[in-house]
Amino acid sequence: MDQIKKALNDYAIARWGILLLVGFILSVNYYFYDAFSTLKDLMSKEFGFTNTQYGLFVAFYSIPNTFLLMAVIGGIVLDKLGIRRTGFIFVFFMALGAFITAYGASESYTNGGFSYGFMQSFWPDYTPQLKMMLVGRFFYGLGAETSIVVISKALVKWFRGKDLALAFGLKVGFGRLGTFAALRLSPIVAGEGEGLSNAIWLSAVLVGIGLLAMVVYIVFDTKLNSQMAEKEVRTKKDEFKLSDITLILSNKTFIYIALLCVTFYSAVFPFNAFAPDFLYHKFGVSYVESGKIASYLPLGTMFFTPFFGFIIDRYGRAATAMIFGALVLVMVHISFAFTYINPYFLMVMLGIAFSLVPAAMWPSMVKLVDYKQMGTAYGLMYSIQNIGLFTIPIAAGAILDATNPGNPITLNYTPTIIMFAILGLMGVFFAFMLKREDRKQGFGIDLPMNRER
Repeated sequence: MDQIKKALNDYAIARWGILLLVGFILSVNYYFYDAFSTLKDLMSKEFGFTNTQYGLFVAFYSIPNTFLLMAVIGGIVLDKLGIRRTGFIFVFFMALGAFITAYGASESYTNGGFSYGFMQSFWPDYTPQLKMMLVGRFFYGLGAETSIVVISKALVKWFRGKDLALAFGLKVGFGRLGTFAALRLSPIVAGEGEGLSNAIWLSAVLVGIGLLAMVVYIVFDTKLNSQMAEKEVRTKKDEFKLSDITLILSNKTFIYIALLCVTFYSAVFPFNAFAPDFLYHKFGVSYVESGKIASYLPLGTMFFTPFFGFIIDRYGRAATAMIFGALVLVMVHISFAFTYINPYFLMVMLGIAFSLVPAAMWPSMVKLVDYKQMGTAYGLMYSIQNIGLFTIPIAAGAILDATNPGNPITLNYTPTIIMFAILGLMGVFFAFMLKREDRKQGFGIDLPMNRER
C-alpha cells in the first residue's frame, strides 16, 4: 500500500505535468492536420489542386485507419505492448509523414528532387506534388490517430478516479490550441504564396519536436511503472484476446457512442478544413481574416471543454451534454447555410458544441470497458470515426465542384454546408439512442465521472 501511495500519479503536480507533455504532442498533431486549411487556395494556384483533389488530400489521412484499420490494430498493440513502445512507434510514423508531406511541397522536390520523375510517370491527372504529399499524408495518418489513442489511454492511466473528465477536456483543449495556432500562423507564414513551403515545413518541424516530447514521456512513464503495485506486465488472464473486440462491439451503448462520434466529427473536422475558403467566398473577407474567424472554433473549445469536463466530473449528465452539443451543431450549420448571421458568433457557438460532445464522450469510455481493453476500444472508436473523415472531405469537394461548374469567382457552399447539417442531425439521433440504451444497461454515463461504476 505504501508503494501505491508513493506512485507518481498520486501527485497532482506530476499528473498535470504529464498532461502538459502529452498535450503538446496532441497540439502539434492538430497543428499539422489543420495547417493546410488556410493554404487551400495557395496550393490550388501553386500545385494545380482542384477542390476534389484538395478533399482527397484531406481524406488521405484517414486511409490507414479506414481501410487498414490501423487505429484498431494500434489499439490492440497498445493493450499488448503498453503505452511507451506503442507511443514511440506511432508518433515516429506521424513525424515521418509530416516531413514527407513538407518535402513534396518544397522547391527542392519541385525542381527535380528525389522521386520527382517517378511521381511524374503515372496518374497524369495528379501533379507530382500532390502524389508525394498524399504519401506523406498517408504515413502521417498512420501514426496520428493511434498516437491520440495512446494519449487517451495514458490519461486514463494517470487520471483514473482523479478529475478524468477535466483531464480529457484539457486534452481536447490542447488539440484545439494546435488548430488555433495553425489557422492563425499558417496564412501569415505563407504570405501571398512566397512562403507556402515554409508554412508547411514549420508544421512538420513542430511534429518532429512532438516526437522528442514522446521520448520525455517515456522516461516518466517508466518511473511510474516501477512504483505501481500493478504494473503493465499482464498475466494470461489480463492479456488481450480477440473475444475482447466481440465483447466491445456487442455493447449497444458503445455502438451508439461510436456512431455519434463518426457523424459529429464528420460534421466538424471536414467543415473546418473548408471553413476558411467558405468564409472567404460567402462573407467576402480575406484569407487571413477568414483564418482568424475559423480560429474562433478551436479558441472557444480551449476554454469551454475543460469547463464542461470539470462539470461532468462532479455533476455528471454526460449523455445529456452529448445531445445538447449535437443540437447546437445542427443549428450552427443551418445558420451558416441560409443566413448571414455574424460568422464570429456562429464559430463561437460551434466551439461550444465541439466542447460539449468531446468533453462528455471520451471519458465515458471508462464506464463501458475495462482498462485492459481501453486501447482497443479507443482504437475502434477512432477507426469508425475515420470512415467519416475519409469519405466526407471527398464528398464535400465533389459537391463543391458539381454545384460550381466552370470555376466561378465566388463559390456557392450552401449544398456542402447542408450536408454537414444532415450529419449533425444524425448525431442528435444517435445521442438520444445512447442515453436511452445507457439507462437500460445501467452503465451510469450520466453519473459524475469520478464515481466508479
